[in-house]
Formats: sequence, structure tokens, C-alpha cells
Amino acid sequence: MVAQLAAALISMALYARRCATLAGTHRAVPRWRQACFHGGAVLMVAVLASPVGANDDELFWVHMVEHLVLSDVGALLLVVGLTGPVLAPILRIRAFDRLRVLAHPLVALPLWAINLYAWHMPVLHEAAVEHDAVHALQHLCFIFFGANVWMCLLGPLPMPRWFGTAARAGYIVAERLLGAILANALLFGGRAFYDVYAAGERAHGITPEGDQVAAGAVMMVWESLLTIGLFCWLFLRAARESDERQELLELAAARGVPLTEDRAARAVQAGRGADLRARIEAQASGR
Repeated sequence: MVAQLAAALISMALYARRCATLAGTHRAVPRWRQACFHGGAVLMVAVLASPVGANDDELFWVHMVEHLVLSDVGALLLVVGLTGPVLAPILRIRAFDRLRVLAHPLVALPLWAINLYAWHMPVLHEAAVEHDAVHALQHLCFIFFGANVWMCLLGPLPMPRWFGTAARAGYIVAERLLGAILANALLFGGRAFYDVYAAGERAHGITPEGDQVAAGAVMMVWESLLTIGLFCWLFLRAARESDERQELLELAAARGVPLTEDRAARAVQAGRGADLRARIEAQASGR
């Protein structure tokens, strides 16, 4: 717990320092993004220090809640808080820049699924419950691969041209289906998969099978709510990108600056619509 708290505080301090450096420039990090990043870090610490974290080795469904908060909510908020300028110093380091391949949609999703299912194998799951060091590693993996899978949808890194609205919708469906398969296995698996919670289950008056069904139900409900939220976000994003792309094309036409639909679409998809707008204005005024 101490190491995880220290990691969260260090991350928040480094992020705040970078935001302070960018403040007052055109690359300044919006306050709502800063709130998301710090909120995600605080949420992670809060859940680990709460009764949820205190009882995660006694009940499986409590452990499931903890992991969903860390890997889905907390990691998602961290990614939303990131911008290209925030990541720039890290990506200048060659070793870290090469890790960008992990955030490719065709890489991130399989890695996330492998991590999810590996940690639910009895040998690894029970080792995490019984040993603090393994548990800390488990949390680190859930946060890292959770953030990595969200990076494709919500992060500032450029994505492949083919990863448009339809591909993003397929990505969301695939991710949620992979989670739903595990949730269904927990709900309808019959016997309890893990013995490590036996003492806690007896103390709380719940059967191992009931505990596992509760964990599967928590995961299933959360997956459903998250899927709805992601599709709402995707619809709004697609509408916003369409409007911004059309505005850029109309601006370029009005200023007499050549601009193809493909270039406008790529700029908007990468979150660089404002930069392209500035270049159009600069090119027009320089004539």
C-alpha cells in the first residue's frame, strides 16, 4: 500500500510540474483534463485505503470492485488527463518512444485481454491475494494495461488512419465482449474457482459460489454501463469531428488555402484541428 501510494503521489507531482511548465502557452493543459488526471490518481488511492481495499482479500466480489475501479475508472481518468505536450518529454526518450507500439489498437486489445484472463487464473489470482508483492504487481498490470487500452480511444497518441468511428465502435464491442465472457464464466461457472477467500466468506456468511456469482454480476453490470457510456461518447465525438472537419474545409476555401478532406480528417482525428486552423490562418495572412 505504501509503495502504491508513493507511486500515485510521484505521478501527480510530475504531472503538476509539467502542467505548470506548459501554463500560459498555447499548449497549456485545460483544467478539466488536470482535474481528470488528479481525480483518477486520488480515486485509486482512495479505493485502496477504503474498506474495499481492506477487505479485498476476504471477498471475491469486493476484490472485483477494487480492480474495476483501478483498471477502468481510474486508468480512464488518467488517460483523459493526458495531452501530446504532457507526454512529449517522455516520448523523447527512445526506450519509451518505442513503447508507443503497445498503444496500437491491434496490440493494446490483445494485451489487455491476456492480462485480464491471466490474473483470473487460480494460481495467479490466489498468489495475488496471499502475497502483497504479487498483489501490488497485479494492480500495476491492471492499471498499465487498462490505461493502454483506453489510450487507443481517449489518448493523445496518433492512431492509424483506418481507426475511425466504425473501427472504434468495433474496438469497444470487442473489448466489452472479452470482459463479458469472463463475467459469464463467473456467473454460470457452477463451482467456485478460488479457495483463497474461504475464511472471509465464512466470516461474512456468504457461500463461495454466491461470492463468485456476486463478482460476476458486478462485472457484468459495470461492463454494460461502460459500454453504453462509451457508445454515447463515440456518437458525440463523431458529430463533433464532422462539424470541425467541415469548418476547417470551409475556412481553407474562404482563405484560398488548399486543403484536402483527408488532411482535415486526419488533423481532427488526432486532436490537432486547432493547430491546422492556425496554420491555415498563417498561410493566408502570409500571402
